[in-house]
Amino acid sequence: MFDRLVAYLDSIRARDPAPRSRWEILLYPGLHAVGFHRVAHWLFARRMFFLARFVNHLARFLTAIDIHPGAKIGRHLFIDHGFTVIGETAEIGDNVTIYQCVTLGGTNPANGVPGKRHPTLSDNAIIGSGAQILGPITVGPRARVGANAVVTEDVPEGATMVGLKARSTLVPVETWLKDFIPYGTPCKEPCEPTGGSRVDELEAEVALLKAQVAALLERQDASTDAPAPVDGGNRRRSRN
Repeated sequence: MFDRLVAYLDSIRARDPAPRSRWEILLYPGLHAVGFHRVAHWLFARRMFFLARFVNHLARFLTAIDIHPGAKIGRHLFIDHGFTVIGETAEIGDNVTIYQCVTLGGTNPANGVPGKRHPTLSDNAIIGSGAQILGPITVGPRARVGANAVVTEDVPEGATMVGLKARSTLVPVETWLKDFIPYGTPCKEPCEPTGGSRVDELEAEVALLKAQVAALLERQDASTDAPAPVDGGNRRRSRN
């Protein structure tokens, strides 16, 4: 057990240049949160749900990190600084690094039956601060998710994801008034439009407007360069 703890501390030190010794790492809230979760998950697996939740809430109070007791976590998870939320059906592989203010969030199953709703992080993935990873998607091995990125689709192995992807789902008012929508998503998919991108549509509209403005400017220049008409009355007077 002691050897496993030392290996865990060394894995964190290899990813974080701040600590001067292993003793400093023992004060990290992420380390405490993972330790509490091991206990909570053991209780959860044995259907002692109240006790599991009690340990979970105690850990959240002490560390500002909320890991559902049902989440499955591999070896050497490093949560740097904290303020992280990990959902019930999330799965995390080995040597994963998660920075502050990350959410491994869920989506609402369309059939109303709880199932796999949260992401799976493969081995050696790195999740940047403020990233939101939503739905039952998979982040591949050695993948990187940049700070404040919103990820709603599978990430290939070794890929780097950056940027925002949020957009309106245009849910009719009668739909959301009828029932409560868990996680704020009205479908089992991450509510991405099936055809095209709103950004592409806006770029196409801007290109069309630019073309129209250019055509108007050309027309205006042509009318300015045309020769002025000769005054017929002045010509007749000059003959007289």
